[in-house]
Amino acid sequence: MTEQERQERIASGYLWEDTEEYLAHQAKVKDLMYEFNMSKPSEVEKRRGLMRQMFGSVGDNVWINQPLTLAVGSTVTIGEGTYINSGLVLIDDYRVTIGKGCLFGTGVTLCTTGHPIDPEERAKGSMYSFPISIGDGAWIGAGAIILPGITIGKFAVIGAGSVVTKDIPDYTIAVGNPCRPIRKIDEHDKEYYWKDRRFDEQR
Repeated sequence: MTEQERQERIASGYLWEDTEEYLAHQAKVKDLMYEFNMSKPSEVEKRRGLMRQMFGSVGDNVWINQPLTLAVGSTVTIGEGTYINSGLVLIDDYRVTIGKGCLFGTGVTLCTTGHPIDPEERAKGSMYSFPISIGDGAWIGAGAIILPGITIGKFAVIGAGSVVTKDIPDYTIAVGNPCRPIRKIDEHDKEYYWKDRRFDEQR
């Protein structure tokens, strides 16, 4: 399988396998990832430069705390003003689109790739990949896992530790394993910031 064939198979939703060209690209990106992770806290501009080299595109004022794990990088776009806390894992064999102004807790995993259940097929190294999209302003709680082919809507909130197996609509709070919507974001959330704590008591 050539690299072009591999990419065409992914885009068609077919099974694919690693190619030498693809593994060589991963090796180069992981060197950049190593530099990013080993940089000093004060080396902010160095990390910003590395992000521009690693990712397909990065908007202004994007912050990613170390450590970061990725495989491809060029498949990932991150919108301006997004904040990503430490421990992000990107299984990014296919497109990962992160919108503007998103907030990621610690230890989030975005996984575009899976393997067949059949053990004989899985032993061949076969994989499938489907894109992940995170809408503008979404908040992904600590330890959440987002699986292949998932779309998270604009301003949605994904509870900590959730495993997202289905799309989540805009302005929706969703939690659990598997992750399920529990309610829409509404006027209540303009009055209370946490349980019985009101905004007007802080102002």
